[in-house]
Amino acid sequence: MDNNSIYKFDVHTLNGEEIGLSAYKNKVLLIVNTASQCGFTPQLKDLAILKDQFKDQDFEILAFPSNDFGGQEPLEGAAIGAFCVNAGANYPIFDKIRVRGPYAHPLYKFFADKKDNGYLKSVPRWNFHKFLIDRNGHVTDFYYPFTKPTSSKIRKKIERLLAAAH
Repeated sequence: MDNNSIYKFDVHTLNGEEIGLSAYKNKVLLIVNTASQCGFTPQLKDLAILKDQFKDQDFEILAFPSNDFGGQEPLEGAAIGAFCVNAGANYPIFDKIRVRGPYAHPLYKFFADKKDNGYLKSVPRWNFHKFLIDRNGHVTDFYYPFTKPTSSKIRKKIERLLAAAH
């Protein structure tokens, strides 16, 4: 097992089902911490637009709701799912997690520790912090909340990662 890969982590769907991120092997991923009551919440729709732009390719967006910033995700479970679908989400929404601090989900602890992920170190400073993952499960880049998912910076990097041999 590649210890610099996200594939070693398990996550929970909104209905509590545990799945391994290894289910997304050979896909380019954009992992985003989301919130329903944030000024950046319109990015849920932008993420859907981005997903549509790459819909026939090995690309997926994984959304992880979090209440770590300003209490901006007061919803739970099915209510989060309904909100996100109403906002246009066409990508998996996972169970609410912590994304920073000592109680952060192991995936986000991994993102925060360069010696673990071997590439970048980034701790979300707010909702809608984005991590770009290559087909091998490695972190290749991250984007702050103010970078829209549909920005050319993100789209071009996704295109390059999709074009890379796997």
